[in-house]
Amino acid sequence: MDTGFLAAEHAALHSGVFLVAGVDEAGRGPLAGPVVAAAVMFPCHVLQGEAQEIIPGIQDSKILSSKKRAALLKEILAYPGVQVGIGKCSPKEIDRLNILRATHLAMKKALLKLPDTPSLALIDGLPIQGLPMEHRAIVKGDRKCFSIAAASIVAKETRDAIMIKMEKKYPGYGFAQHKGYGTKIHLRALESLGPCPIHRHSFAPVRHAQAEKNS
Repeated sequence: MDTGFLAAEHAALHSGVFLVAGVDEAGRGPLAGPVVAAAVMFPCHVLQGEAQEIIPGIQDSKILSSKKRAALLKEILAYPGVQVGIGKCSPKEIDRLNILRATHLAMKKALLKLPDTPSLALIDGLPIQGLPMEHRAIVKGDRKCFSIAAASIVAKETRDAIMIKMEKKYPGYGFAQHKGYGTKIHLRALESLGPCPIHRHSFAPVRHAQAEKNS
């Protein structure tokens, strides 16, 4: 990535904003498990250079292999002075709030978990309400913004680890393999076993499986 990958951070720094966090989520689409958001804030002095000078290889988590994501997660968490916050909303919260509002709440929780409150949050996607600080929404920000891409890696790896644990707690659904997404394997298991406690009942395939089980 070139210096443009830090364009949003550079603009903030040039305007006098020095605590800049990137925020992204993982798990909006799955039929099961929490939605997880991460906030990542690097020290301002390291954001003044180029992305490759900070942690080479950071990019949108969706285009990285699981092995590469795992390696980059370790680098992010070990980076001197970095701050990381994690926010989660459970399947019950998702069913109660809807997935969009739950995602926004998870982002807010992630930002509040940072030791220092950022002056500006760079958010992947569209503007959201209820954040305790100014934010800038960047559509496809995980491909355009270094801090958001770092957050996407943290969120994805954190959620994947949760779903791997859920495989042991709720065997038979294949959570370790598909992480709760609506794959053919998952849909077949849902049909035969019915929903488990971490399924999202507000999502149509789960709702239909529950109705079949009750009939």
